[in-house]
Amino acid sequence: MKGRKYRLFALLALLGIASFKPLTSIYKDGWIDLNKNGKKDIYEDPKQSVNARTADLLSKMSLEEKTCQMATLYGWHRVLKDSLPTADWKNAIWKDGIANIDEHLNGFAGWGKTPPIDLVKDMEKHVWAMNETQRFFIEQTRLGIPADFTDEGIRGVEAYEATGFPTQLNMGMTWNKELVHQEGIITGREARALGYTNVYAPILDVARDQRWGRLEESYGEDPYLVASMGIAMAKGIQQDGKVASTAKHFAVYSANKGAREGQARTDPQVAPREVENLLLYPFKKVIKEAGIMGVMSSYNDYDGIPVSGSNYWLIQRLRVEMGFTGYVVSDSDALEYLATKHHVAANLKEAVYQAFMAGMNVRTTFRTPDSIIIYLRQLVKEGRIPMDTINHRVADVLRVKFKVGLFDHPYVESAAETRKLVNSDASQQVALQASRESVVLLKNNNNMLPLSKGLEKIAVVGPNATDDDYAHTHYGPLGSPSVNILQGIQAKLGADKVLYAKGADLVDKNWPESEILPEPMNTAEQAMLDSAVQIAKQAQMAVVVLGGNTRTAGESKSRTSLDLPGHQLELIKAIKATGKPVVVVLIGTQPMSINWIDKYIDGIVYAGYPGVKGGIAIADVLFGDYNPGGKITLTWPKSVGQIPFNFPSKPGAQSDEGEHAKIKGLLYPFGFGLSYTSFGYNNLKINTGKTATDPIAVTVEVTNTGKVAGDEVVQCYIRDVLSSVTTYEKLLKGFDRVHLQPGETKTVSFTIPREELKLYNREMKFVLEPGEFSVMIGGSSSDINQKESFFIK
Repeated sequence: MKGRKYRLFALLALLGIASFKPLTSIYKDGWIDLNKNGKKDIYEDPKQSVNARTADLLSKMSLEEKTCQMATLYGWHRVLKDSLPTADWKNAIWKDGIANIDEHLNGFAGWGKTPPIDLVKDMEKHVWAMNETQRFFIEQTRLGIPADFTDEGIRGVEAYEATGFPTQLNMGMTWNKELVHQEGIITGREARALGYTNVYAPILDVARDQRWGRLEESYGEDPYLVASMGIAMAKGIQQDGKVASTAKHFAVYSANKGAREGQARTDPQVAPREVENLLLYPFKKVIKEAGIMGVMSSYNDYDGIPVSGSNYWLIQRLRVEMGFTGYVVSDSDALEYLATKHHVAANLKEAVYQAFMAGMNVRTTFRTPDSIIIYLRQLVKEGRIPMDTINHRVADVLRVKFKVGLFDHPYVESAAETRKLVNSDASQQVALQASRESVVLLKNNNNMLPLSKGLEKIAVVGPNATDDDYAHTHYGPLGSPSVNILQGIQAKLGADKVLYAKGADLVDKNWPESEILPEPMNTAEQAMLDSAVQIAKQAQMAVVVLGGNTRTAGESKSRTSLDLPGHQLELIKAIKATGKPVVVVLIGTQPMSINWIDKYIDGIVYAGYPGVKGGIAIADVLFGDYNPGGKITLTWPKSVGQIPFNFPSKPGAQSDEGEHAKIKGLLYPFGFGLSYTSFGYNNLKINTGKTATDPIAVTVEVTNTGKVAGDEVVQCYIRDVLSSVTTYEKLLKGFDRVHLQPGETKTVSFTIPREELKLYNREMKFVLEPGEFSVMIGGSSSDINQKESFFIK
């Protein structure tokens, strides 16, 4: 401790005079005298159990100190006016401590805003400032209770600079659990090195509507896939035991009525069994298998009951049934909405009463913590909230702080080590691999791809060729250097071989109204398109980069249409009319109704939001330096009018049989993706074991039947053939991404616990019914190559 202490105060001197004179005397060998009384109390003793330390600390806390552990202080430029502690903090409500400080000095100050100050951009100064902020709570509060520094982290930790990964949807499209686990490890370690001790990830929302703006934040529309990736991510974040993983959004959040957002994010229309089978499934699995230390409660209701004011959801389901032992933070305004939107509370004070009695631990939103702490104190003094309830809520928070080591190692010890670790070359290579593995080949007629590197001139056209805003938006790194698609292709071929024209803006000047009232191009828009046509005529072929981006998708940006926005369709038609070979690359997280492109363009690549290395990855795929193996995790309909159209589905629910007045079929099914090689499946075997509790063992042989090495995502689906209630046509219960050389065969194994065969029967009891189960193996949900059955007695 002494050596670390000296390094710490050398760091504190980095910017000159600290906000408060350091109390060097409280830092002892192996412990910190947090309450400054000159003796080692139980809560200060690292050798004591977490429960013993928590109980001891609680016994010493006043009502004021306890209620301060029940609210978030949003960081600088969000709510907190100061980037560093000031003398005024001794008069602020957090003079008695605070549960957590969210997004402090992480570079996000509002959509599209990054404060240009050294404490954000200079990594060593940032570490100093985070330590200095923490030092206030350790040294200047009575009991020295550290703050939990929370931050976003769904594509790398949100900071000005950190390792930037593709978004969660892309990570889902890798179908690579180990890669997601590596992302989690990197995110957790970089978060802690930057001063953050709690990461708001993974997102366990199961996507159900292709119009939803937040699809980029979901792994996909299948609960087993979401759960599997969520377990891998959460375990990675928490692997070192120094950072908590807080999953969101609990519960029934991602089935918004008509995909509506903004103030309409409420009133999900979901049947009870769908809630259990699809939307709660990932939370049950991740809590059980990863032991996450945090959950964010959502601001929607379900069947008229707001989740964040529901004892059923926050205590009975989350803690009693699922076994969650961490602490619950509210999503932004979830507590306030009890009064202002749901109207189940008469005012903010009554909302505070309902939320904390229901099981909320910490209110988190963009308002000062005073606004609810004062009501908590009043409610206790009035006898409405029992002190025992306060103690339970605060104990949950303190236990997490003890578990991640905040009471024993509250500071980042070496800014120099942080500089070496964060966004290192090795981590960037993991991110690049994630970008490559997430790219999906949707169409490759006549072997249009890969392209030849011997091209003398290639035209790169389209609004997304240079737009990589997706790599710098909220919920991940903001300023990490990125490579767009044009730059990736130029680096691959040489800039002198690449011609570029934008061709069209991402959206037209009247968007989104133009989605229902389209207007012809004006003179400037026509000139932009004509310029792209001339560029294409000068080249041997064209890569046209279309789709959506941060303006058309994201939080509070759900669509009314899945068509390409603006004049992008006119652009691709005009480029195709030149007679030059054309490949389309699609950026965006919402599936697109690209019917014309699917019919007339031979090569289509879907890249989602491919991260800061996206341009490199896409160029590698286009020119054959990487064989694409990603698979989509969202169903792609032909028209928005077909929605709901998703996976999994009930028997016949999405059938077109007997229909005579609508477009039939879909563009691409769940799990679909092509390769530059081909694969064959053989010899499916099923072993049900010897006892009634043995898992089902499934093996299948997969062979690369093509001429180049490649990855195949082997997908295992099951169906309960005859059951007491209607079940899904196919349920994903296993997947594995395998790399195969030409002619190579591997045996792929899946283990299906019998728990995964259970259903909610007519009495809503979770049971395993005897009978026949079908096993289906293939390369997508519609490409089933092997099928066998087994029986449960």
